[in-house]
Amino acid sequence: MFKPDRTTARLTRWNHRLHARLSGLSRPATGFVSQPEPRTIGSFAKGRQLLAGNFLFAGHLVEAPNTLLWDADTPDAAYEEEIHGFGWLDDLAAVADPSTRERAQAWLFAWIERYGAGKGPGWTPDLTGRRLIRWIHHALFVLRGVDKEQSDAFYRSLSRQTVFLSRRWRACSPGLPRFEALTGLIYAGLSLQGMAKHVGPAVQALSRDCAAQVDAQGGIPTRNPEELLEVFTLLTWAAAALIEAGQAVLPEHQAAIERIAPTLRTLRHADGGLARFHGGGRGIEGRLDTALAASGVKSRAPDGLAMGYARLSAGRTSVIVDASPPPGGKASYNAHASTLAFELTSGRRPVVVNCGSGAIFGAKWRRAGRATPSHSTLCLDGLSSARLGTRGKAELLTDAPREVPIEVSQAPDGVRFEGAHDGYAKTYGLTHARTLEMTFDGRAMAGEELLIALSDKAKRRFDKVPQVVALEGIPFHIRFHLHPEVDATVDMGGASISLALKSGELWLFRHEGVAEMTLEPSVFLEKGRLRPRATKQIVLSGRAMDYATRIRWSLAKPQDTPISIRDLNRDEPDLS
Repeated sequence: MFKPDRTTARLTRWNHRLHARLSGLSRPATGFVSQPEPRTIGSFAKGRQLLAGNFLFAGHLVEAPNTLLWDADTPDAAYEEEIHGFGWLDDLAAVADPSTRERAQAWLFAWIERYGAGKGPGWTPDLTGRRLIRWIHHALFVLRGVDKEQSDAFYRSLSRQTVFLSRRWRACSPGLPRFEALTGLIYAGLSLQGMAKHVGPAVQALSRDCAAQVDAQGGIPTRNPEELLEVFTLLTWAAAALIEAGQAVLPEHQAAIERIAPTLRTLRHADGGLARFHGGGRGIEGRLDTALAASGVKSRAPDGLAMGYARLSAGRTSVIVDASPPPGGKASYNAHASTLAFELTSGRRPVVVNCGSGAIFGAKWRRAGRATPSHSTLCLDGLSSARLGTRGKAELLTDAPREVPIEVSQAPDGVRFEGAHDGYAKTYGLTHARTLEMTFDGRAMAGEELLIALSDKAKRRFDKVPQVVALEGIPFHIRFHLHPEVDATVDMGGASISLALKSGELWLFRHEGVAEMTLEPSVFLEKGRLRPRATKQIVLSGRAMDYATRIRWSLAKPQDTPISIRDLNRDEPDLS
């Protein structure tokens, strides 16, 4: 999401608070017309942690037993946004015993008393939409056993937030924030007495945004798979609420759902998690399957790209490649320099990954996570394939690859991906080309990396590289970041690296010997944890001395590895 400059942000906040207070003058609802079924999925384990006073939000753990959520320390703005969005209500509702209900009621009514008149950081349209959905989903949970005064306060607050949304949703950035605001407004308009007049305009606005924000490939401008899942989930919720209320889902809205569902299937690894690109993570456990089932769309994406990604899949193995230029303009605020990077998953086990978004660990980790060395691809001379420029406070991508030709075809014994990008052509005259071939049984993958000057102009650019570099060659590193649960060991006197998975599978990484192969430290940046996880990366290093440099490598299971392995190793939760 693009961040406005400081003056614009201050004016927007002032307008939000003004309308939040004015919205309280409207006639409040006194009850529900109808109440949608709860569709948000919470975590029982997180609910128990909240009850114990362990507040884990936005990468921060605040331990405050027997303390109101609003009285505990708030480490940063991201933490505040999470608690004011009320996503934690899903987790408490997942436990749904008397003690968690009392905790949910105490926190919700304390929010109304403290912030309900338009104060505090929670009065933005996207957070208000997110909050309204949770309150309506879990109304029976939080209203059970409360007195009339509390019940009236609950409905007054819902009404104030609904009117606020009707006035301020246009101030939302296009994309996920606006989808959250409009879905919340539709929910409230359909559910609350006297609020039906807000449904029509919100439905029309949602339809327009579906047409404008969801492209023909079923993708969104940010190319963030997890964000696409969140948008898809909101659209399915809004559609279900409209159908339950006897209202029509507009054609643009339904068409967007039908375009997104096949794309998400393409972006899902063999283990069910999403590919981690451009600031996105795996997705909340169970949300993808639930949203796909709710959509009723069973089709798959046609051959070719889905939101700019290519997929190779065979047997138990899936490979997803970033096969398009990165997002541009405002959509690149969270984008990564990851062109031609790939991830590989075998069965339930991620093997080759990208480091991921470091946003929850602070600005330095966020910037590091966006750079090319944090992805499983080639990096030339330590320079990212797209630069992280600064425009005001918003770090947008600049000098990104423009030409990214790709082709997916049949190989003699499997499927082949061929792609290239010109991210280094302007600086060094070299194009990076990558070929990935996977066998039909998914047990082996061969790769080829090529650095090549494609034209006379490119050769002249290469020749103009400073003399000291020209004499020694331009250094490159091809990185293969490994998941933290992969046990990597250098074997055969340094000729190969064995990768042991918790499932019992074994993969061997080899190369043809042109480059130097090392096993080095890396990090895995994962949402929901307190700190980056230590892991390892395979690095092939060398120097480009001429107009063409070729490096070949392979990743395959040994011949004696069974075709199918029962993966009985249970994953224990670890938030460290």
